[in-house]
Amino acid sequence: MIVHKNTPILLVGGAPGDVTQLAALCDMVNTVVAADGGLEPLLRLGTTPVAVIGDMDSVSEQALDALPPGGVHRIDGQDDTDFEKCLRRIEAPLVLGWGFLGGRVDHELAALTVLARYPSRRCVLVGASDLVLLCPPELDLDLPEGSRLSLWPLAPVTGTSQGLRWPIGGLRFAPDQVGGTSNQVIGPVHLRIAAAKMLLILPVSALETVLAALRGQTASWTAL
Repeated sequence: MIVHKNTPILLVGGAPGDVTQLAALCDMVNTVVAADGGLEPLLRLGTTPVAVIGDMDSVSEQALDALPPGGVHRIDGQDDTDFEKCLRRIEAPLVLGWGFLGGRVDHELAALTVLARYPSRRCVLVGASDLVLLCPPELDLDLPEGSRLSLWPLAPVTGTSQGLRWPIGGLRFAPDQVGGTSNQVIGPVHLRIAAAKMLLILPVSALETVLAALRGQTASWTAL
């Protein structure tokens, strides 16, 4: 492992985003890591990450020179993305990811796939309007009534729910058949998911609620 912490960390990618949001996320954690070009917005904020990880094809040498010795971890290879290179080498109870949503669609899809490829790595991706995470085996959420809650399968998967206008029990989700977008919260939410293949998508305003729910949830997926 390159970064090993017992507290949540922030991993910053290079997709465009609101730097005010990035600054707020930096204030929420003690440790910040950059994925390749994610170093640039951090330095503009005056934040120096403990490490930058990636193939370094999207970051300037000037930015790399701003890091202390040992802070640059160049990992070559085109078979995985910089996000995957980072997630494989970070050990933490939670990773907040910024700069992986809202940019190029192919990059965004690749990041969502990585969430399912490493189910034991608890990670929440934060974008301008939404947050995305791989739904754990069970999750309780105390969200305002009427909140939007979407579920999207990355492979065939089933589950059950409480507190949703349209319960998911009995549905066989699959990306080319049945999805679960734009559901609505009508009470305390309890989700039970049968496999590490379901993305949970919520408004970004639910971030604090999600983080509190994850802290209180001991059930987790094992590594593939």
